[in-house]
Amino acid sequence: MNVTVIGSTGRTGRHVLAEALRRGHRVTAFTRDATALTAEPHAVVEGDGRDPDKMRAAVTGADAVISIINGGGSGDPHRAAQATRTVIQAMTETGVRRLVATTPYPTVARRPYPLMWLLRRLLATPYADARDLERAVSASDLDWTIVRLTRLTDRPATGAVVIRRELLARPRALTRADAAGTLLDIAQGTHLSGVAVNVHGR
Repeated sequence: MNVTVIGSTGRTGRHVLAEALRRGHRVTAFTRDATALTAEPHAVVEGDGRDPDKMRAAVTGADAVISIINGGGSGDPHRAAQATRTVIQAMTETGVRRLVATTPYPTVARRPYPLMWLLRRLLATPYADARDLERAVSASDLDWTIVRLTRLTDRPATGAVVIRRELLARPRALTRADAAGTLLDIAQGTHLSGVAVNVHGR
């Protein structure tokens, strides 16, 4: 499979890139800083995610695009949603259909109530950006899946992952390595197309 990984030098994107290569996929890495790559993909496109020309170059020929873009901050509050709209436009123009986009689960979580209330106050800007990202993806005509990731850690993979469409009763930590494998599994399949899922560890 030809896979484009957007956000390939982030803490989760690095795991996705490494796992895609381990599985034998042909990988194009899109990043703002190619010097930060920790693996050797088949192709690299360096630039801002809102640059339509660079994004078209990154997604052309892909069987699937996995987009891992963190929500914006005070100096750039709409970064993730704007970049995602550029991804959608580039995919539409180049005929690429399969998009898997990540967001943080707390943007929709209700439990535990005190923690979710606190997180939404502390991370109001990136969470608002993530919700806007989700609206852009779900309104597109692509073959999309939104994957909301829960309490990511840098521990080794466990292979124990729970994927649910409903809200999680008791969100548990998820390793980035397990998240990477899950994102690739979802990208390869079609049974979760057109839905948002919530993912955590066991």
